[in-house]
Amino acid sequence: MAAQVQALPAPAHGEQRGIDTALVGMLLFIASEIMFFAGLFGAYFNIRAEHTVWPPQGFELDLGLAAVLTVILVSSSFTMQYAVSRIRKGDRTGMVRAMTVTVILGVVFLLGQAYDYATLGFGISSGVYGTLFFTMTGFHGAHVLGGVIGMSIVLLRGLSGQFSARHHTAVEAVSLYWHFVDVVWIGLFSTLYLLR
Repeated sequence: MAAQVQALPAPAHGEQRGIDTALVGMLLFIASEIMFFAGLFGAYFNIRAEHTVWPPQGFELDLGLAAVLTVILVSSSFTMQYAVSRIRKGDRTGMVRAMTVTVILGVVFLLGQAYDYATLGFGISSGVYGTLFFTMTGFHGAHVLGGVIGMSIVLLRGLSGQFSARHHTAVEAVSLYWHFVDVVWIGLFSTLYLLR
């Protein structure tokens, strides 16, 4: 007797099976960004290995400010995840509040990074160290700005009532991106400020 293969019933209108394609798209984008930042880190460590004195004389970083900015950005990952947990439970108000705090923390991080740039005493054209420092932190800052813009759009959509416990893919996608941005910063902070 041959075994009969039974087809699964078609999903009901609006019902999804498996992972949402928007989330797959975000994961593929993050994978490409991981490769981009891996290239930057690779260049940094390769150049660092060729120098006996690193960083070169005259390049001082503000470890205290960088540590504060790290706490701010890592805290924003917790508020972002809280926003996701709230919308999964259908609490749109909780999601909006947590997302608002996350956006504010992201903006504070960017303002702190701008202040750090203004007070460093060296620039992108200050030799290979200046170029590496500003390229790595600058690209990260651009990604933070992109995350703040993305979260702001999601926040506005949340304020207009567009998300629910069943339909919140955009919240999930922007949270994945934001966590990626935070992890990259931890790598940058460890590499540029702690390992010096």
